[in-house]
Amino acid sequence: MSVTKPAGFVAAGVHCGVKADPAAFDLALVATDDAVAVTAAAVFTSNRAPAAPVEVSRAHLAATGGRAAAVVLNSGNANAATGSTGREHSERTCALVAETLGCAPEEVLVCSTGLIGIPLPIDAVVSGVEPLARARAADAASAEAAARAILTTDTVAKQVVVGRPGFAIGGMAKGAAMLAPNMATMLAVLTTDAVLGPADLSAALSIAVEHSFNDLTVDGATSTNDTVMVLCSGRGSAPSGTVFRDALSEACASLATQMADDAEGATKVVTVRVVGAASNDDAARGARKVAESQLVKCSLYGADPYWGRIVSELGSAGITFDPDLVSVAYGGIAVCSGGLAAAHDAVALAVHMAGRRVEIVADLGLGSGEASLLTNDLTPGYIDENMRTS
Repeated sequence: MSVTKPAGFVAAGVHCGVKADPAAFDLALVATDDAVAVTAAAVFTSNRAPAAPVEVSRAHLAATGGRAAAVVLNSGNANAATGSTGREHSERTCALVAETLGCAPEEVLVCSTGLIGIPLPIDAVVSGVEPLARARAADAASAEAAARAILTTDTVAKQVVVGRPGFAIGGMAKGAAMLAPNMATMLAVLTTDAVLGPADLSAALSIAVEHSFNDLTVDGATSTNDTVMVLCSGRGSAPSGTVFRDALSEACASLATQMADDAEGATKVVTVRVVGAASNDDAARGARKVAESQLVKCSLYGADPYWGRIVSELGSAGITFDPDLVSVAYGGIAVCSGGLAAAHDAVALAVHMAGRRVEIVADLGLGSGEASLLTNDLTPGYIDENMRTS
């Protein structure tokens, strides 16, 4: 169970025809079990070409003062770069779901993911709303169906449950490429039965996103559709702000890690840490420069600990940097110290580089600033997936 684990939520996933494969689910629903709107919050893409569902969901949350009864999501088509017609299609989807469930249209949020610039096949979505609503339930199979229905190039569903005394958090997400701060193409819907007001929920979500999805970069591409939403039924206990924030951050971090592990064509999940920077901001900028470097990512695919590429990227990141102070280590094995090659255990290093998970730590030797990012290697599989419309 994931989004249906917290009390008060149901979910469903069906095939409606957005995707050609009749066995592929492409329409999902997460809703309150009584269709009553509850506290909700969301973080959306920073892309200045936001998709129609992003614009509509933003407007609906503003109109309700941060409340929602349902989220409807389709995969296979992003409904992005589709102009006023795209917005009309998103609004129509919300209205149909609202009519079927028995809530107000503005109490329904909408998400889409898939191909950009291609009109949403609205007739397919319309045909799927009633079967979707009929299928909704609070069991694990329904949560799994919803999680499967939002996948595009993902190979596995991504779900999480985090429990704390008196409340739980459940979540589902999709994302395998076009992942970059801010945010990482991704959608995530989380639910909780904790008791929280709109301001506290929104603040907690912003913090959780900053230290999870915004610490993930697969290819440096920020999507038009990126959305993270959380609905709060209030049927559990009222945790302290710190307890809830930590739990929500844990849930989001798990989903972000699952996305990194399923990145298109990836053979490695890589943690890039920059420490000893003049500031946290410098560390974050340096880590992102390394994590998004095509040369570094190619080295990772080849299991080659070519630290010179890392030093070069840090030196060009526009941060405070002294090449005579920098050190670089892979998996705790230092290969560069004081800007020069360091003697090391080549066998142990080769074992680490050949593994699925690789850690790079660059110490700038300048201060206490630090930051980390999750990324992947660059492989022929990624190119095969993205060299054509897909």
